[in-house]
Amino acid sequence: MLLYLRLLKESFAFAMNALRNNKLRTMLSLLGVTIGIFSIIAVLAAVDSLDRKIKADLSTLDKNTIYLTSQSFGPTDVPRWKREQFPNVKYEEYQYLKSSLENVENSCFQYFTNNQNVKFESKTVSNVNMVPVTAEFVDIQRMEFAEGRFFNELESNSGRQVVILGHDIAEQLFENLDPIGKTVRMYGQRFTVIGVTKKKGSGMDIGGGDDTSAFFPSSFLRSYYGDNNPNVLPVIVIKPEKGTDMAALKGDISQKLRNYRGVKQGEIDNFFINVLSGFTDMIDGVIGNMKVGGWIISLFSLLVGGFGIANIMFVSVKERTNLIGIQKSLGAKNKFILFQFLFEAIILCVIGGIVGLLLVWIIAMVLTKVLDFEFVLGLGNIVLGTSLAAIIGLISGILPAISASQLDPVEAIRSGM
Repeated sequence: MLLYLRLLKESFAFAMNALRNNKLRTMLSLLGVTIGIFSIIAVLAAVDSLDRKIKADLSTLDKNTIYLTSQSFGPTDVPRWKREQFPNVKYEEYQYLKSSLENVENSCFQYFTNNQNVKFESKTVSNVNMVPVTAEFVDIQRMEFAEGRFFNELESNSGRQVVILGHDIAEQLFENLDPIGKTVRMYGQRFTVIGVTKKKGSGMDIGGGDDTSAFFPSSFLRSYYGDNNPNVLPVIVIKPEKGTDMAALKGDISQKLRNYRGVKQGEIDNFFINVLSGFTDMIDGVIGNMKVGGWIISLFSLLVGGFGIANIMFVSVKERTNLIGIQKSLGAKNKFILFQFLFEAIILCVIGGIVGLLLVWIIAMVLTKVLDFEFVLGLGNIVLGTSLAAIIGLISGILPAISASQLDPVEAIRSGM
């Protein structure tokens, strides 16, 4: 054990000596490893941070939540021309399903629509996410309020012009004023503010729910735009009871809506039953592909870095041929010489890897502050980057180490004289 500790110490000293005496050559050789480790860990850290954020944002929703609409949230075998012929779901269909479905905890009617401006006196907030929904949405989304409340069923059914503002929207419009009871303008109409959501942080909840949204009764938008308007996509949101057989529920929804629409036997459904878990599975697939793409691109940099380390180790063997001969003449075994150069290659690569990890950490800190998005360099990625650098050093240093260990001591001393 003491022998290997001494080996490691000597190898570290040789690696540091190489860095000091041949700064430019060594840094250029380590550049490939640094870039490779930086590329891989930067991609993995960014993807992991995005994955963590998406899952946190979707955690407020039950993964079994169903979105019934004319559009598919994921890949589908139905050709585009046929999908374009599918009719939008209607409010009457929502009412029918709400009254006839079993094993459903709650359901609501919602429109996906274009962003709008919200005005209060001389102030305007642009590009606000509009969320026109029925009153049941508050329970499905599990919304929390900093002030006020959500609209009730009476206000929802009558299409009363009331609105719940996201935290950031209210803060920009009212600053230190109490927003409750104030009047804002949307769609050229006056809306009374009855609630403000609790600060949540930037998110991507389906249908809104973040701090930059405005929630109001869908009945208003239905009367404003009318049916079958290209500016809106109607959606029926269904939240099943816990423990519900999802396959049976989807079959029940399909059968009831087919009967309501008069879809003939043998014809395909002219609607899509999108389950949130399928959406998250699709996201997982995209994130997995991003990781694979990052690995493929970064491996080319690591390959170049590996050749650079191999080159510097062969040069190191050449420069220390005389020293190797002396060590062998004093009784150093081939294994000692082999490990000495292997450790040196690994240490050099780990140094390059640490520089790459440091760059990722610095960039993550900067982007977190600038973009208000938390980039996290996790312990797992740090260990992965360091281990990968060590493996590259091991692979790159094996041939130079073997050539050094097999040198004849007499020839080695003679060639260095």
